[in-house]
Amino acid sequence: MSFQLLSAGEPHPVLEWGRGGQSVFVIAVDHASPRIPKRLGDLGLPAVELERHIAWDIGALAVARRVAEALDAPLVAQNYSRLVIDCNRRPGVPTSITPVGESIRIPGNEGLSDEEVTARRVEIFEPYHAHLQALLDERQRAGRPTILVGQHSMTHIFKSVRREMHAAVMYNRDRRFAGALLDALRREPGLVVAENEPYTVSEDNAWTLLYHGEERGLPHVEIEIRQDLIRSDNGQAEWAQRIARALLSAYEQFARDQG
Repeated sequence: MSFQLLSAGEPHPVLEWGRGGQSVFVIAVDHASPRIPKRLGDLGLPAVELERHIAWDIGALAVARRVAEALDAPLVAQNYSRLVIDCNRRPGVPTSITPVGESIRIPGNEGLSDEEVTARRVEIFEPYHAHLQALLDERQRAGRPTILVGQHSMTHIFKSVRREMHAAVMYNRDRRFAGALLDALRREPGLVVAENEPYTVSEDNAWTLLYHGEERGLPHVEIEIRQDLIRSDNGQAEWAQRIARALLSAYEQFARDQG
């Protein structure tokens, strides 16, 4: 491959904490960072756009790290922006390397050569998923039960429409653990928690959950939290406690249901 995306000294595409954690949970954060490789500059966007949801899931990593610490759970996160390549999209779909973020043109994603597309996949997408797969393989060989948790965040206003839910629980065909988590979160006072909103899960928009969870037969869930609730340190801490508490409660219910 003659086109190299990442320069010497740039950060590795994968972040990891607590690989040896004893929790049943493994947490993945697909959109953890707004970082753009130096070679791509700013993708033709003003700096303010690279701070928005189109570039990353604001607050998701901060919440996930606190949850992982509270539960002693391994955490794997992607270290480059979803605008470079979306690690929660199947390679080749239009939103994998999107030319439009919400309603904003992404000039640096237009007219890419096959080599440029391949470099993004090989240097960012594949290392992230290989790392997560190796961790899950390791746990499977050790006979350790595992539940995969994808932590995301959603903007509170999308295309001028306000989202009234505080959080959402997402899944595709396997509702086993997701349903238990939904019940646990809905027991929290004052929360509006949606089920498979603001979008439905498919092979084109939830690759991590389906590839590493559903295809393996692992219980799994994707959690969305509204970004305006987790921008601050206090909000992140509050939601991390809430998510950790709900995950433990859901696991107790899940274990009873599975007999």
